[in-house]
Amino acid sequence: MVDLKGKILLAAGLALGCAAGWAHAQALGGEFGGRSAVKAAAVEYLYPEQVTLPAGKPGRVLLHFRVAPGMHINSHTPHDEFLIPTSLSIPESSGVRLESAIFPPGTDFVLPPEPKNKLSVYTGEFVVEAHLVATAGDHLVEGKLRFQACDNSQCLPPRTITAAIDVVGK
Repeated sequence: MVDLKGKILLAAGLALGCAAGWAHAQALGGEFGGRSAVKAAAVEYLYPEQVTLPAGKPGRVLLHFRVAPGMHINSHTPHDEFLIPTSLSIPESSGVRLESAIFPPGTDFVLPPEPKNKLSVYTGEFVVEAHLVATAGDHLVEGKLRFQACDNSQCLPPRTITAAIDVVGK
C-alpha cells in the first residue's frame, strides 16, 4: 500500500516527466503526444555544394531548394503585400557579392476556406538563379533563404535557412 507521501511524490514525478518531455519536444520543433518530436524541415537546400566562377566577373549559379510535402511557401512576389516574400541574401563579408537573384514565378494556390483568395507560392522543388561576383580565392558562402512556410491550416513563423556553397573565384 502506498502512503500519501508516496502518492504525492509519484504524482510530482509524473508531472515533471511530462513537462520535461513536452519542453524537449517543443525545443526540437515537434509536438508532444502521439506525434514525432522531430519534424522535417519545411524547406531544405539541395545543391550545388561547390561552384567555380571567374574572379571579379558575374557568374550564374542555380540554387536548388525543396519545400516539404504538404507545405507551401510564399513566392518572391506574393499577391498580398502583408505576406512575407521569399528572399535570398549573401553576407557582405563572404568575398562573394549577390548581384541579383531571379526567382521562379509562383504558382497560384487557393486555400479551401477562401476560394476567392489566391496565393502565389512555391511547392516541391524550385530553383533560384543567383548572379554572383566572387573575389579571387576560395570562399565558404552561407547564403540565406528567408521564407514563411504554411500548410492548409496554419502558417509557421518566418525562418531563414543556410545555403552553404564553396565558391572558388579563379
